[in-house]
Amino acid sequence: MDTGYPEGLPAREPAPPYAGEGPFALWHFSEDPSLGRFRPHVPATNPGAPPLVWAVDTRHAPMFWFPRDCARGCIWPVSTCTLYAYRLPATAFRPDHTVGGYWVADQPVDAIDQVVIDDLPGRHAAARIELRIMPSIWPFWRRVTASTVEFSGSRLSNAGVQGAEP
Repeated sequence: MDTGYPEGLPAREPAPPYAGEGPFALWHFSEDPSLGRFRPHVPATNPGAPPLVWAVDTRHAPMFWFPRDCARGCIWPVSTCTLYAYRLPATAFRPDHTVGGYWVADQPVDAIDQVVIDDLPGRHAAARIELRIMPSIWPFWRRVTASTVEFSGSRLSNAGVQGAEP
């Protein structure tokens, strides 16, 4: 089975491929067009964690085709954002064994390429990835987490309180 990973990398099952996926690479997505050097840092959401530089592989990149503070799994149709995808050198990273598709480095990492990403809904459509626009992600998310499918979520706290959906 083609996993999209170079041989010898993670044993965890990757996300399914998407249309136009392209070759394996490691990326960091940002709304900041001036990045180039990535320094290890402690995430604000996990102050006890060691400082690391985070990257995501090509297969998992669609999770980051959203504005940073947008809850993953939904996007607002009036959302306009230009993202910058920074390709990072794979040799500087090791797989994060707790989250599939995530990679970490404990030393500064220099970007080797920058790609402008715009038309986020169009990019999802071209990759044949379904987008659902809904007033609240929580009814959908409860069904997903109670099911037997694999799932991943990011920035869900930005979607508001679970009991507050309309």
